[in-house]
Parts: sequence; structure tokens; C-alpha cells
Amino acid sequence: MKAETASRRRDRRDSRWDEHRRARREQLVDATVAAVGKHGAGVGMDEIAAEAGTSKTVVYRHFADRSELYVAVCNRVAAQLTEKLRAAMTSTDHPRGMVAAAVETYLAFLEADPELYRFVVAHPLLDRPVDADPVSTLSDLVGDEAAALVALALRQAGRDPAAAAPWGHGLVGLVRAAADWWLRADRPMPRADLAAHLTELAWAGLRGLVPDSPAPHPEEKQ
Repeated sequence: MKAETASRRRDRRDSRWDEHRRARREQLVDATVAAVGKHGAGVGMDEIAAEAGTSKTVVYRHFADRSELYVAVCNRVAAQLTEKLRAAMTSTDHPRGMVAAAVETYLAFLEADPELYRFVVAHPLLDRPVDADPVSTLSDLVGDEAAALVALALRQAGRDPAAAAPWGHGLVGLVRAAADWWLRADRPMPRADLAAHLTELAWAGLRGLVPDSPAPHPEEKQ
């Protein structure tokens, strides 16, 4: 009994420590995002530690190196953007509306915090290769979401959905490339105009095969 009691106490201590570590890591990710907002995409570890009110030594207690911290920030950004895009693309049953909503949401996300986007894309903290490029992983996730919705629209139109995957991922590549240019060029046109141009270009390729009629949501096809 004494051994079991001691084991339970250790388990509770370990659980509390694990929760503390998770909370502290989240705080450090928050501090990194805030530091990017203050210092730009080229922020360094000194600025990040200062924003967190601690030292680099303490930061490295919770993240093995700069790359691990960078990946944690990317995962935060990916989760936020994916959630917004999923909500946008399921906010309408019309395929053209889905395209327009997704393009507008992506551009609005970038414009709201361009330095954070540049931080994610430019890999400033990477000091070693990582198992998976967070930016490529994000593009794949968004491409899969787009492909699933295109596939539903194709099936509804009685067409072969085999083209959905390349179309979905191609749309993501189109929008991302144009958005990267837009930021590099210091936003030479209003976001609404860019969103309209990209929507027209994307829909010009889809409308011949995907009619703009209501499409069922993925859960309806389960």
C-alpha cells in the first residue's frame, strides 16, 4: 500500500509538472508571436526571451533549440489558419462561393499579421533540418480541404472526382504564390481586388466542370 501511495503521488507530481511545461511552452509561443509583432520577421532569441521576461537559458529548458520553438509557432499558425479556412469553405454550398471565401480568408489572415506570415515562411529560427517543413505541411492540409470540397462538387455534377486532388492543391499553390508576391511588393492593390482577381482565375478553370450549384457538406456523404 505504501508503494502504491508513493506511486500515485509521483504520478500526480509528474502530471502537474507536465501541465506546467505545456502551459509554459504556450506562454513562450505567445511571447515569440508578440516579439515578431514588435521586431519583425527577423526577430532573434534575445528579443523573444526579453518579451517573455526571462532568459534564453530558460527558453531552452522548454524547447530543445530554436528550430523546435519555430515549429511550435508554425503549428500554432497552421491550426489557426486551417480552422478559419475550413469555416470559410463550409460557409456556403456554392462552389464559386467556397473559392471566394477561401481566397478572401487566406489573404485576410496574411494582411492581419504580415510579419508573422513572413516569420513562418522565411524560417528565421531554423538552425537544423526538421522532420517536416511546417509551411509545406500547412499547404498540404489546406490542399486536402480544398480537394475534398472539389470532389464533392464533381460527384454532384456526375463527373469523375479524380481531378479533385490536383485541382485542390493547385488552387492552394496559386493563391499562396500570388499572396507571397503581394506581400513582397508591399501590397500594390487592395486585398479585395486581389481576392477578386484570384477568384476569377480559379473559377475560370473550374466552372466548365463544376456547376455553381449547392454542394453537400462532407459529413452528408459519410
